[in-house]
Amino acid sequence: MIAPSSSASPPPDADVVVVGSGIAGLTFALRMARGASVLLLTKKHRAESNTNWARGGIAAVVGSDDDPALHVADTLVAGAGLCHGDVVARIVAEGPARIGDLAAWGTGFHRDGDRFSLGREGGHSRRRIVHAGDRTGRAIETALLDRASARGLAILEDHRVIDLVVEDDGEGPVVRGVRVVDDAGGEERTVRAHTVFLATGGCGRVYRHTTNPAIATGDGVAMAFRAGARIANMEFVQFHPTALHPTEDPAFLISEALRGEGAVLRRRDGSAFMDRHHPLGSLAPRDIVARAIAGELADSTDDHVMLDVTGIPPELRRDRFASTLDGCRERGVDPEVRGIPVVPAAHYVCGGVWTDESGRTSIEGLMAAGEVACTGLHGANRLASNSLLEAVVMAHRAAVVLADDFRREGRWSDHPEPPSGDDAAPSDPGAAPPRPAGTAVDDADREIAALRTLMWEKAGIVRSVAGLEEAREELAPIARTAPSPELRNLATAGRLIVECALRRRESRGLHYLSDHPWRDNERHLADTTLSLAEVTP
Repeated sequence: MIAPSSSASPPPDADVVVVGSGIAGLTFALRMARGASVLLLTKKHRAESNTNWARGGIAAVVGSDDDPALHVADTLVAGAGLCHGDVVARIVAEGPARIGDLAAWGTGFHRDGDRFSLGREGGHSRRRIVHAGDRTGRAIETALLDRASARGLAILEDHRVIDLVVEDDGEGPVVRGVRVVDDAGGEERTVRAHTVFLATGGCGRVYRHTTNPAIATGDGVAMAFRAGARIANMEFVQFHPTALHPTEDPAFLISEALRGEGAVLRRRDGSAFMDRHHPLGSLAPRDIVARAIAGELADSTDDHVMLDVTGIPPELRRDRFASTLDGCRERGVDPEVRGIPVVPAAHYVCGGVWTDESGRTSIEGLMAAGEVACTGLHGANRLASNSLLEAVVMAHRAAVVLADDFRREGRWSDHPEPPSGDDAAPSDPGAAPPRPAGTAVDDADREIAALRTLMWEKAGIVRSVAGLEEAREELAPIARTAPSPELRNLATAGRLIVECALRRRESRGLHYLSDHPWRDNERHLADTTLSLAEVTP
């Protein structure tokens, strides 16, 4: 057990501590706050989350020409044999109800009359992407934060969780809280709780080029791993095919929905190339498109390809994708004149802390949902817009199960519901202020930059056994002795990606190993799992 540090005014103990303020964390916290004491901790501004950066939308079967069986089939095809069919069916089936919840809570999804306006993205056989233009994540985050404000949910910003409090109850490890640093005051404290819910997002910042914000440093998966939780499928890192070139930090994401409406990928000489790689052309699954672009660039002197948007009707282009078009113009690119220069960038990790169908991890007292978790939905490659779907469905399921547990234990006391989203005062959460330009780069920043370059070069879109082994040798000592929590977590997340990749001697989905460029169903048609006891220090 980690003894609580002394403090004049420590954060209050709670029934539940939620770590992370994206769609999974807020959904879970709001549902648990109906009858339990909840404290939500976020290491930055409450609106700074991967959810807030999500552009495309949420995949759900709400169209008249759609069917859950089709969504399941599309997910299974994208997942390259590793999706858990029962999990896929369950999450797909619950999607429409959770979309209804978000709409009732005030999310401004676009509509055509009384129906949702639906987009189409890569790998989907139907239009089923519920969206708010190309700012869906922001719309969801705004609605959930409004709901949290109406509920009076306790949210502490600038509180960085650095480790889990783990005790032994005589039958094994139990998570009973978190160690947290108040970045504003510099105090380290221990917050005790009956249950800790991880909703910390992913680890895209482990790569030099990523669409993820600065918070995506793998904190949740690293802390859970150190606590002894089982981790799964970290080798499957999705590189979004279309980030604006040259990439910023983070890269400006060019939504896949543009290709769903008719945009076409072309080489710089104007020739379309995706039809040579997949029957769906520019709408192929993301792993196919990202590798195809990488291959096209390797075979030429070009450093990017172009996304031609002229196939999208002008009115639709300027209505649905206004934010993307404006963002490109702000960066000196006029998409409607010369197209959009794009390259792949790290976007989403399909693996994470292994959970069951109710969000429980392998350690009692620890639950997880969202990108930090691995449920078996995504398999070896996430189908576009299934991420927000998984996050909201699994957060809801976890809250239902934990609330039932609390009722049986006498911990639950029903609280009245706040006004609906239509009645609550709207707000715009905005985003945390960016780091000022010209800020000096210290030694820690240089070490992080070197680590991110290492991962990009040795564990990126195309990998080799030798490169992965080199990365493992360099990452191991950093993960053990890193002077800062951020560097330690990045190194640990990178190490987990590399360790899982070395265990999978085949190429499947998002994992492409040049030494083994084939799929091996005899030996590798299974999840890659590991825990602290199985990894050499």
